[in-house]
Amino acid sequence: MSIRDRLQRWGENNTNVPEQVLIMEDSITQLEKSSYHELKSKIHQKLLDRVDLSVMERLPSDRLMNEIKDLVEQLLNEEKIPINLAERGGLVSDIQHEILGLGPLEPLLADPTISDILVNTYNQVYVERRGRLELTDAHFADNRHLMRIIDRIVSRIGRRVDESSPMVDARLSDGSRVNAIIPPLALDGPLLSIRRFPAAPLKMDDLVRYKSLTPSMAEVIAGLVKSKCNILISGGTGSGKTTLLNIMSGFIPASERVVTIEDAAELQLQQPHVVRLETRPPNVEGKGEVAQRALVRNSLRMRPDRVIIGEVRGPEAMDMLQAMNTGHEGSMATVHANTPRDALSRIENMVSMAEMNLPAKAVRQQISSAIWVVVQVSRMTDGKRKLISIQEITGMEGDIITMQEIFTYSQTGVDENGVIQGHFHATGIRPKFAERLKVFGIPLRDELFDPGKIFQ
Repeated sequence: MSIRDRLQRWGENNTNVPEQVLIMEDSITQLEKSSYHELKSKIHQKLLDRVDLSVMERLPSDRLMNEIKDLVEQLLNEEKIPINLAERGGLVSDIQHEILGLGPLEPLLADPTISDILVNTYNQVYVERRGRLELTDAHFADNRHLMRIIDRIVSRIGRRVDESSPMVDARLSDGSRVNAIIPPLALDGPLLSIRRFPAAPLKMDDLVRYKSLTPSMAEVIAGLVKSKCNILISGGTGSGKTTLLNIMSGFIPASERVVTIEDAAELQLQQPHVVRLETRPPNVEGKGEVAQRALVRNSLRMRPDRVIIGEVRGPEAMDMLQAMNTGHEGSMATVHANTPRDALSRIENMVSMAEMNLPAKAVRQQISSAIWVVVQVSRMTDGKRKLISIQEITGMEGDIITMQEIFTYSQTGVDENGVIQGHFHATGIRPKFAERLKVFGIPLRDELFDPGKIFQ
């Protein structure tokens, strides 16, 4: 009988378990984990020594999984390792993940409730579920093991990460966004962040059901997209900007040609006529980089009806404004900012990066004529995402861009469980864009803007 079995039997007959016994049992758990990883590494290495993976990878995935399973079973029998069926099955599955997938991350990627996976060096993996961070039991054997997984991710899309290029943005086959940063920039070891997106893209009705916005706000946003108003989506990191952009793009008519431009492709547009462009980092010699600005310029020669930029973060802001002002109406983009006013200031600062030497007033006039609406999204302290403001740009007064808020979310407090309390409501202002929507056959009812209607 093992030590663990003896402790368990002793505990069944004694209700008061001394703290020393609990510490001993935890130590045994750590020892068992260590032994398991040693066994897995041993079998994995023997498998690599015995087979040519480059040949095996030509097999269909189902057959390859079965071949690996049979080989692992054979090695376990040859080594005469005494493990039960559950442990044997877990070992086979883990080695399959090591060879074909992303190792310890595979079970997390298979969990649909997880939205973010955050690897803080090899022995600490956090996930986000329903807006809350949780520490998991998953971990890598060491930092070299984690580096192998990072290399596997980035090499699949033709990118690299090493000491000369220690930061990389990449994506998984399902569209999940990946960021990795390694030593010498990461002091304690490699760091990996994976931002996941739902397998089934969310719809506007889902956001209404989750109380991220109201039916009135959803109706107005749908009308703005259909009537080809230029829209800027603003928000902080993890606030849901890309998710909202995906949902809003669902209202673009199927007859239109859409060109998307991203640093790491993650948009999941459902239209039949979508052309996707992605930036390219410099190669080992520091050459061959293709930035977003070059893609925005090139996209204008591709006869787009709309241009969608995943995130504006540099001098491409100038080309985006010019596109919006020269016939590519209905274009959309996202930007990192805490308020709609801050979003416009950031766009102005990014235009200055284009080195056009334009006076501030001229830049603001470009912004005020190009962008119709700024939609602000926020990740609340309880982890929920909400559309907290829809503001219309109405023009210029002197050197200042004028805006008016159409819908807002007012936070009133926090309950005993940390859940945000508040409500959505209209401000009572009927927007100027209502006339444009009417021309497009999308009349907006007066009750949509009734400030007396409160949505919890």
